[in-house]
Amino acid sequence: MANIKMADILVLYYSRHGSTHEMAQLVSRGIEEVPGAQARLRTVPPVSTICEATADDIPAEGPPYATHEDLRECIGLILGSPTRFGNIASPLKYFFDGTSDLWLSGALAGKPAAVFTSTSSMHGGQESTLLSMALPLIHHGMLFTGLPYSETDLMHTSTGGTPYGASHLAGDDSKRALSEEEKRLCKALGKRVAEAAVKLAG
Repeated sequence: MANIKMADILVLYYSRHGSTHEMAQLVSRGIEEVPGAQARLRTVPPVSTICEATADDIPAEGPPYATHEDLRECIGLILGSPTRFGNIASPLKYFFDGTSDLWLSGALAGKPAAVFTSTSSMHGGQESTLLSMALPLIHHGMLFTGLPYSETDLMHTSTGGTPYGASHLAGDDSKRALSEEEKRLCKALGKRVAEAAVKLAG
């Protein structure tokens, strides 16, 4: 059997209490079900209100911090954020606000992308957060990929899950475990983007 050249799908996320991190791991597992694709897990440092504060280049734990090279080298991107008042978390927004060089060069144009989120309450802005996360990706010319209703968990879940991307209801203490439906939808999102990216990359 011929060796398959592996291509990276970037899973870029920010997590405060661990739910978005767990979702990122499940998304990565879905990616790695696709021949020719592998997950590249990356995060971003928190944004400080202290102007002089800086984060170490290498985090104390978890995946490395994302760079522009990660974005250039990936053949697809899946972006994850907790909900912040129905919007993307500021550390991810800050990171994308600094990607004008990639936008000018069209480095992300034509690559498939998707999003996922975690919220404390059922109506805490899951869908508006997912849509806000899609905006910079669309401006970069990426091909936005949601979850189709052929994923029947979308019809039956009483926790998270939307056609705009995977979601999780974490509870008011942010400690509720992912439901089985949420887990399957995370993996389905990773697999869907990886399949599209591998086909587009030829």
